Amino acid sequence: LCCRSSFLPGVVSLVPHNIADLVHKKVVVHFFFFFGGEALYYINALILNLTTPPLWKSELIYYCFSSALQPFPSLSQLSAALGGLSGVPELEVEALRPVNLLQERNLLPPRPLQAPEPNLSAELKKANCSPQTFRCTLTSIPQTQALLNKARLPLGLLLHPFRDLQQLPVITSNTIVRCRSCRTYINPFVSFLDQRRWKCNLCYRVNDVPDEFMYNPVTRSYGEPHKRPEVQNSTVEFIASSDYMLRPPQPAVYLFVLDVSHNAVEAGYLKHFCESLLDNLDKLPGDSRIRVGFLTFDSTIHFYNLQEGLSQPQMLVVSDIDDVFIPSHDSLMVNLKESKELVKDLLTSLPAMFSQSRETHSALGPALQAAYKLMSPTGGRVSVFQTQLPTLGAGLLQSREDPNQRSSTKGVQHLGPATDFYKKLALDCSGQQIGVDLFLLSSQYADLASLACISKYSAGSIYYYPSFHHVHNTAQLEKFQKDLERYLTRKIGFEAVMRIRCTKGLSIHTFHGNFFVRSTDLLSLANVNPDSAFAVQMSIEDSLADSSLACFQAALLYTSSKGKRRIRVHTLCLPVVNQLSDVYAGADVQAITCLLANMAIDRSISSSLSDARDALVNAVVDSLSAYKNTVSSLQQSGLIAPASLRLFPLYVLALLKQKALRTGTSTRLDERVFAMCEFKTQPLQQLMRLVHPDLYRLDTLSDQGALHLNDMVVPQLPLVHLSAERLSRDGAFLMDCGNVFYLWIGKCCNDMFIRDVLGCPNYAAMPPNMTHIPELETPLSERVRAFLDWLQDDRAFCSTLHVIKDDASAKSTFFQHLVEDRSEAASSYYEFIQHIQQQMSK
Repeated sequence: LCCRSSFLPGVVSLVPHNIADLVHKKVVVHFFFFFGGEALYYINALILNLTTPPLWKSELIYYCFSSALQPFPSLSQLSAALGGLSGVPELEVEALRPVNLLQERNLLPPRPLQAPEPNLSAELKKANCSPQTFRCTLTSIPQTQALLNKARLPLGLLLHPFRDLQQLPVITSNTIVRCRSCRTYINPFVSFLDQRRWKCNLCYRVNDVPDEFMYNPVTRSYGEPHKRPEVQNSTVEFIASSDYMLRPPQPAVYLFVLDVSHNAVEAGYLKHFCESLLDNLDKLPGDSRIRVGFLTFDSTIHFYNLQEGLSQPQMLVVSDIDDVFIPSHDSLMVNLKESKELVKDLLTSLPAMFSQSRETHSALGPALQAAYKLMSPTGGRVSVFQTQLPTLGAGLLQSREDPNQRSSTKGVQHLGPATDFYKKLALDCSGQQIGVDLFLLSSQYADLASLACISKYSAGSIYYYPSFHHVHNTAQLEKFQKDLERYLTRKIGFEAVMRIRCTKGLSIHTFHGNFFVRSTDLLSLANVNPDSAFAVQMSIEDSLADSSLACFQAALLYTSSKGKRRIRVHTLCLPVVNQLSDVYAGADVQAITCLLANMAIDRSISSSLSDARDALVNAVVDSLSAYKNTVSSLQQSGLIAPASLRLFPLYVLALLKQKALRTGTSTRLDERVFAMCEFKTQPLQQLMRLVHPDLYRLDTLSDQGALHLNDMVVPQLPLVHLSAERLSRDGAFLMDCGNVFYLWIGKCCNDMFIRDVLGCPNYAAMPPNMTHIPELETPLSERVRAFLDWLQDDRAFCSTLHVIKDDASAKSTFFQHLVEDRSEAASSYYEFIQHIQQQMSK
């Protein structure tokens, strides 16, 4: 078959029927093309997508005798070329489009990257779980472990099970329908054999449909079980019966454990904590049974009697920290409604009570032991506020950080805990349904690697505010106040467990996040909150050849703050494929990056930081080498990646420059450890903004392509590459790092923009530390604020904003996020992909 290159799209679209006939007769077809890489690519795409057995595909041999490199075909050309083939969606063709990373300078999409859509029918896509809740690293599941190994990509799930939802079907039923064999909850991906029988989509057992399930409460009709809400929605919440309770549901119980040493008084956090709690006291999640308590500590432990009927709170001091006892159980944890005035009195007086303290020691360990004893009868949440290294009693710690090693390139020591005290106590807490959250507000090293264990193993949260001071570091104070308000008012689940089930043949082998693993697939979560996420690694134990679909289901059983036992169920469905090209086409590069980040954190603690960094680089080398050797047949120089993975090297380089994993740049040990903790617990969207922030140019706003939402015009700005060469001194650039926005104003920025958006006459008149955009009644101000509000729409928290002038010292914070540029200790993006290419050619 010989033809001119200009006729290729038309000719190729005519080929399938003839070629299929030839292949079915086991005829080896030789294509002789003399028109370069373009022709070769068309035929490659054709062969990979032929609906013929893989062995026969491999017999299609073709040659290219031209060394001239032709430009790659466009998506529209490819779609036309493949128009005669069934089952080849346009998106899949685009995902496999080869990209030469050494030549392509504009890799970023115009808008933030969205999760790839699985290659499913429209009906299944509509029913599938939201990628913000449940996401897989591969949206096409390989049929065998051997095929997965060939792809050299990790298989795993990223899960955000308790996230805030605007719509959540809540089902009250006496019968919760589950598979009798594997206990999967009925979901949109089961199949009904008839009105009385359904087939489980995980283990394939046939189950009976209970009589009650025949009635549909939504339509109030009988005889249509397939139209019930739990079969129509992939995320549902059941009101659980007594069968799902080991004990009566616990009330919402909150204990606040507060450092009141001299160091804490100097930092000045206590006043702001008390003010915030007073403001939000009525917003604490709970019902009429809600209970609260307070415990303060320095070298001794102070309890507070808040029993209803007292004229003022009574302080009870326990000085024997080696054998902590509880002076009075009944009066220390009190009903908030009954003792509200006493609680308010205590919060009003607490800051002054310790304002003259000269006690420098911290007995954190004994204070936590006291908290455990106080909370054991009920379970609940313990909120610990600590400002220094614990120096007395159980769990005392010594400083392990060598400031001279902060910039070391050889390795980082002491990433693991110095003692198992905090882990053991956390496991005891988990057993009694007590979750411990840690707020560390420290200006000095506090050994977060050890302290973090109290939250890691009790399903708690960790907050860290380095160099915190209520006067000298207003940025950290503002962040603390915003975090605290969200923390106190967000919803919470108590005494929870979460189980992840998957299709027969798949298995889970590693979990990431804050929890205690009770069994191979069951996580114990004393508390669950809407801001924490989890990740799991998976493998394929048995071939999925008999399945066209693979399903995953996460079930979270918890007690709500109102004392109701509930089960939140998420189900994800993905296609099973037997072609390597399909695996690459379905690769979710952001999910892959986040899973690898979790794996790298574990590796840096169990082995070394350098091992973890090498493993990340090898992940890029291995996957692109596998693609080059098995799927891509373009014999040309350059670094070729499928479009689905074109951002993989960039994301890995960005990971290597994060505080958690970087070397050669001065990084405090506690800050590094906290960054590692964030990698293990942040939802995907938040983690990706930390790793690779979104950058926009704000001073060129226009209404072209704008969204019109609720009478507001929301501009849509293209993403800008994270490189200083993309910045302009006459511009204003907004960087979205998830929990913080940076607005960098160039020296020559238009005076009109500065006046209409920031309310200053010109650049010189701008104050050095602006932390908000004023609400000015100018069209430009309204557009900018509408864009910022739109960016925060999918976030449960309010991001802080820092306006940075071009000549300010704070601009280094902005520039360190420009991950494509070379730094003192790290290569530029171009240097990095050259390194990748060298490693691949070895």
